[in-house]
Amino acid sequence: MKREDYISDEAVMKRANEAVRIELEKNRVLGVPIVVYDRQSQIIYQENDDGTRKEVGRRMRKERYSERISKKANVRT
Repeated sequence: MKREDYISDEAVMKRANEAVRIELEKNRVLGVPIVVYDRQSQIIYQENDDGTRKEVGRRMRKERYSERISKKANVRT
């Protein structure tokens, strides 16, 4: 496959976002609860089709995986 035949990153992201939007809309119509992550409060919610939210969990760590691993490596040496 030639390089010119590939789709752009923007097109891939647009298609992925649209697929997620369609799936969420389908679940709302079917009455299936969806899971939503609120970046501001860092809380995970279960959202029902009537709009009610129930807290399911909270973010456990604030660092990236690579940052945690580098801290462990530094502690061992």
